[in-house]
Amino acid sequence: MRRNNRFGGRGRLLLFAAAALLLALSAGCGSGGKPAAKLKLRIADISTNTVFRVAQHEGIFAKHGIDAELVTFATPAEGVNALFIKQVDIAFGADFPLLNAVSKGDYSIFASSGTATDLSASEWKLYVRNDIGSAQDLKGKKLSFSRGTFIPYLWDVYLAENGVRLSDAELIGQGGFDEAYAALRKGDIDAAWVYGAVLNEKFDALEEAYALTDMSQTPVRLGTGLIASDELLKENGDGIVAFLKAVDEASQFARANPAKAADIMYETVKQPKDATLKDLPINPWVIGFTEAAYQGLIGQKDYMVSTGIIERDFDLKSKLNLKFVKQAFPDRVIEPK
Repeated sequence: MRRNNRFGGRGRLLLFAAAALLLALSAGCGSGGKPAAKLKLRIADISTNTVFRVAQHEGIFAKHGIDAELVTFATPAEGVNALFIKQVDIAFGADFPLLNAVSKGDYSIFASSGTATDLSASEWKLYVRNDIGSAQDLKGKKLSFSRGTFIPYLWDVYLAENGVRLSDAELIGQGGFDEAYAALRKGDIDAAWVYGAVLNEKFDALEEAYALTDMSQTPVRLGTGLIASDELLKENGDGIVAFLKAVDEASQFARANPAKAADIMYETVKQPKDATLKDLPINPWVIGFTEAAYQGLIGQKDYMVSTGIIERDFDLKSKLNLKFVKQAFPDRVIEPK
C-alpha cells in the first residue's frame, strides 16, 4: 500500500510539472500557438506631445506588440532629421520637415494625425515686441524661425497677406522656442511664432512682448504626419499597422481620460497639468489620411521647390505609403487623386 501511495504521489508531481511546462510555453505564444511578435521601435518625440507618452505609460504600445523607446527632441523637425542618422525609426512632424526628408532619400509619409484644423491653428500665436502694432511694422525687423520647420513659409504667407515682402525683414534661425524666448526678451529678435499652452503662457508673461495674432487668421493649416524609412515599412508591415492602432488608441484614451493624461505628462516630463488639459481638446490625433492633409503637403511642397529649399522636384504621391493606415483605418483614408 505504501508503495502504491509513493507511486501515486510521484505521478501527481510529474503531472504538475508537465502542466507548469505547458503553462510556461503558452505564456510566450500568441493565438494559434505562435510566439507573440514584438517590434522594437525608437520613436522621436517632444516633451509636450501627449500621445506617445500615454501609449507607453498605459501599456498600449505593449498591448499591440510594440516595444517602444521614446527619444525626446526640442522640436519635431529635429526628430525627423534624426532619421537620417538612424537615431530613431519613426518620427512625426509638420509638412515642412517631412517634405524635406522625403525629398532627400528613401523615406515615406505613412499616416496623418488629422490636426490640420482651425482650432489647432489658433494655438500658433505670433508674439511681437511692444513697439510693433501691425504686420506692416515688421518691415526691417528680425523674425525668429526654428530651423528645419515650416515657419519661414508661415512668415511668407502672413506677411504677403498684409502687403509685406519677406525680403523686407530678416529671418533669424534658432534652435527652439526656449532660444526664441530669451532672444525676444532681450530684443535680439522682434517677433516669433509659438505653439502650445505651456509656451503661450510663458510668452504671455513677457513684459516686453504680446500676442499680435494667431495662425488661424492666415490660410496656413499645419498638417502633421508620421514618417519612416522605406526599409522599415517594407520589412515590418504588420508591426506598422499595430503601431498606428496603438497611437490612435492612446489618443482616444487621453481624450476620454484627460485628468489621467495630465498626471502622466506631469509624472514623465513635469508638464503642468493645466497645460495638458488645455492642449488635449485643441490638438486631438485621429490617425488617417485626408484630402486636407494632402493639399497641405502640396502647398508647402510648391513653396519649398519654388524657393529652392528643395533643390529637385519630386512626385509627392510616390512618397506616400498609405497601405498600412488604410489597413488599420480604412474609413479614414482618402487616396490622393
